[in-house]
Amino acid sequence: MKVVVIGATGFVGSHIVNELISRNIQVTGISRNEKVSDKNNLKYVAADVKNVEALAEILKQHDVVVSAFGGGWTNPNIYEDFINGSKAIQQAVKQSGVKRFITVGGAGSLYLSDGTQLVDTFPQDNPFLPGAKAARDYLDILKEEKELDWAFFSPAIDMHQGITIGRTGKYRLGTDYPVMDDDGKNILSGEDLAVIIADEVENPKHHQMRFTAAY
Repeated sequence: MKVVVIGATGFVGSHIVNELISRNIQVTGISRNEKVSDKNNLKYVAADVKNVEALAEILKQHDVVVSAFGGGWTNPNIYEDFINGSKAIQQAVKQSGVKRFITVGGAGSLYLSDGTQLVDTFPQDNPFLPGAKAARDYLDILKEEKELDWAFFSPAIDMHQGITIGRTGKYRLGTDYPVMDDDGKNILSGEDLAVIIADEVENPKHHQMRFTAAY
């Protein structure tokens, strides 16, 4: 199996790359800058995701495209950049002929028990609000996609670099609502996010839908 990971050197993307290559899957990692790999089943390619034609050429002859693209949390234009970049990636996947597309979005579009979305509970001065809104709005765009066999993954609400649980290989799946533990917490490590994505790559369960997971 040959898989492309877009955003391969970021926090989420690097975990996904590591999990995939540990399973002897051939990985092409795409990032803004060239990087040298010391693994036989991993190569890095520098690419601008907004260059649809060039990106589509790189994606050809792969089985799955995984996007961990992010607009940069400190980027003042993150909303526009994330939407435009995500739409360009989606178009490049279609042009490449690859049918399976898995994208990692945010938890902000998950629904709470009262039917509101998490992002709508953020205070207006929350620095993550523009990025969370962008991921939520891109999911609405992706829901209109009929040609690709896509899946949109929303991580747990509490999934960040400060989570030190590591790789357990254990998780519970959900769809539109956060998966809560017995203490009412919604937690996931970066390593186990990668396990979930790699499992979905190898054994697809979610088709043209959003899914989520946590402990």
